Amino acid sequence: MKRILQTLMGVCQATVLVAALGFVVSANANEGGFPLDAAPNRVSSNASLQNGAKIFVNYCLNCHSATSMRYNRLRDIGLTDQQIKDNLILNDAKVGDLMTISMTPKEGKVFFGKTPPDLSVEARARGTDWLYTYFRTFYKDDNTQTGWNNLVYPTVGMPHVLWQLQGERAAKFEERKDPHDESRTEKVFVGFEQLTPGTMKPQEYDDNIADLVAFMSWMAEPVQLERKRLGVIVLLFLAIFTLFAWRLNKAYWKDIH
Repeated sequence: MKRILQTLMGVCQATVLVAALGFVVSANANEGGFPLDAAPNRVSSNASLQNGAKIFVNYCLNCHSATSMRYNRLRDIGLTDQQIKDNLILNDAKVGDLMTISMTPKEGKVFFGKTPPDLSVEARARGTDWLYTYFRTFYKDDNTQTGWNNLVYPTVGMPHVLWQLQGERAAKFEERKDPHDESRTEKVFVGFEQLTPGTMKPQEYDDNIADLVAFMSWMAEPVQLERKRLGVIVLLFLAIFTLFAWRLNKAYWKDIH
């Protein structure tokens, strides 16, 4: 009985340790770089996921593939096969096909200097906060090949494909003394200047980016809500089992003493 209790305590401690490590990794995902904004959690909203899927196929699926996702998996976010076919398939693919693109990796490297990554699990690799901030911090930069730059990913090879929605912006920087070395100066970002208006207002653009990031998060792990639900059930079961084991252990040793 003591061995059972020790095992249960070990499981609980391991669970807490894993959760803590996950928090630390997430919190330090962009340590030393541009500070990240917290992405709204909309994975449980089918309306947000459907809007995010629309943005994804219209603006991302031209250069980036998502080869771990099939179109028909979008049924899980409340879409019918006909809706998927009419609104989200922009080529001759079938509903059961993978989300691939016609551009080859070699062509992508020629166009952008680097092969655009597959976005199937990008949300798990980068984190939703990283993506949410990244899509909202593009700015005009005539010194780059694409004419765009990004605060989260400096000198990124990807152009700002959503610029028509957000409009063109310039980043404003100031030269300030390095707090660690007064003999040196550093360039500090102080804000954006709107050069041309976009088709969306700033808050509307941020809302749509939140939906896009939510879809990418769901696409990276479509069963995440079910996983979390099962996790809660397992933890409740372990808690109840621990209570019964503790009472049984107490009753057993009571008779022996």
